Amino acid sequence: MSRWQEWLAEQAAERSAAGLTRTLHARPADDRGVDLAGNDYLGLARDPAVRRAAASASLLWGAGASASRLVTGTLAAHAELEEDLAAYLGQPAALAMSTGYHANLAVVGALADRSTRVLSDAHIHASLVDGVRLSRARLTVVPHSDVAAVRAGLAAAAAAGERALVLAESVYSVLGDAAPLAELAEACAEHDALLVVDEAHGLGVHGPGLVAAQGLAGLPHVVVTATLSKALGSQGGAVLGTAALREHLVNRARPFIFDTGLAPAATVGAHEALRQLRARPELARTVHERVAELAAALGVAAPAGAVLSVPMSSPGAAVAAQAAALDAGVRVGCFRPPSVPDGISRLRITASAGVPEADWRRAVALLRRLAKEHQ
Repeated sequence: MSRWQEWLAEQAAERSAAGLTRTLHARPADDRGVDLAGNDYLGLARDPAVRRAAASASLLWGAGASASRLVTGTLAAHAELEEDLAAYLGQPAALAMSTGYHANLAVVGALADRSTRVLSDAHIHASLVDGVRLSRARLTVVPHSDVAAVRAGLAAAAAAGERALVLAESVYSVLGDAAPLAELAEACAEHDALLVVDEAHGLGVHGPGLVAAQGLAGLPHVVVTATLSKALGSQGGAVLGTAALREHLVNRARPFIFDTGLAPAATVGAHEALRQLRARPELARTVHERVAELAAALGVAAPAGAVLSVPMSSPGAAVAAQAAALDAGVRVGCFRPPSVPDGISRLRITASAGVPEADWRRAVALLRRLAKEHQ
């Protein structure tokens, strides 16, 4: 056995001993299970109008954009999506990318460098963490939603003559709580810093997102990133902010410059989902009603978003509960270290508006029973 083979075997053994082995399970197109694990919060991924739009885009434009955006990969469909997305979120401009992960890598990597101080909430998504690594900026990790710690970090950065960037999510994906965005934006304004807010779990569930809901949309010191793969049911991401920011990203963001443009089906599918979102506010209401109902049934606090986090006693208990739910035809997610920053394993349950009412009732009863057995 070679050195690399030995190392891979050791890594696999360590994962297995810790109960952290992950495997891929292919889902067939005709899967009849109740999906409470995915991110299709509003049920738009399989909406007939969205599917027709995506299929028509493939027939019109082809299977892919065929090039990077700066060569020939910018399609009229991209420009139309960006215009409507910016208008809906109340932002001057938007730039679409191939994933939400790329959007976060792009904005942090293009705005921060070795002369920048990044103040990162302890619970931000891995894509923002990797964006900081790409930028090589000076990093300070602040306690979760601790505005006082952010203010102290900004004051220190100002005293050192550093440009400062604050990273937060509007709704955090693990705990499901909302960030103190108004206070963070105020602190950034006072210290001439930029606030980057990831609206991945806020967009759609809270209409145009919590940045807009709190009157922060369009402020030049507040930058928004979003994904098209959750409430909009498609694939891709976007950065939203000033026209100057968009121009800077087009010229300096490596994850944008060197990547092929977002595929036509995903672009047009997301655009149609945006139209459906605007026309059908009852979808978001259903999500809020269902997540509150499920939280009450499981005895946990209701989250600000669509994802309910149910603490479990160990990684093994979380995996066992997840497996038992799957055996009963209900798919739920599972958070285990190192995916959770506080080290607590959890079931991750999505309250989707796309699940039929009868299936939802059955799933709630099942999950109530499993929580009692495995917590």
